[in-house]
Amino acid sequence: MELREALTQITEIRLQMARTEVFRGYRAVPAAFSGLVALLASAVQSLAVQDPVQQINAYLGLWIGAAVISGMSAVLEMGVRARNATSPLTRELTFLAMEQFCPCLVAGALVTIVVVHSAPESVWILPGLWQVLYSLGIFASCRLLPRSMFGVAVFYLMTGLGTLALMQGQRALNPWAMGLPFCVGQLLAAAVLYRTLERDHDAA
Repeated sequence: MELREALTQITEIRLQMARTEVFRGYRAVPAAFSGLVALLASAVQSLAVQDPVQQINAYLGLWIGAAVISGMSAVLEMGVRARNATSPLTRELTFLAMEQFCPCLVAGALVTIVVVHSAPESVWILPGLWQVLYSLGIFASCRLLPRSMFGVAVFYLMTGLGTLALMQGQRALNPWAMGLPFCVGQLLAAAVLYRTLERDHDAA
């Protein structure tokens, strides 16, 4: 019984340590890559999806595909680092980071399904909602990230609210309403990650 209690306490201590550590699994290159993917997706939409409200399936396919490509690059980077890590704490941090960020992705997917199938006249709200939900994912992860990432979360929240307020009517689902915020936001995140987590390490 005492051995079981000791193991439980050790597990709790490890989890507490993970919550107070800075997670280094998010890297600048995948973040910058996702920003460029968003910019490319905007260019593709402007050329291939002329009326996104009427071509909602093409619009969703394009942006969901861009999100999957961006997400896979980040997950692959984290997976490789976690697999090669010698410390169990690194793996704990990786799982904790994913646990904190994933709810915003699940919420975004579910909200998209509900809006498209139950309120198709409201599809114009999706870009703003995606940005707001993404900001919430960053806010939820801030305890594991450098403090400067709080500013990135605020940026996405503000652009999401601005998109909801301005991108209506003829401007609904404008390609740059997604491309510019996510390009700038991800490049900003890449700069923060490099400056706070990678530059000193590379110099060393």
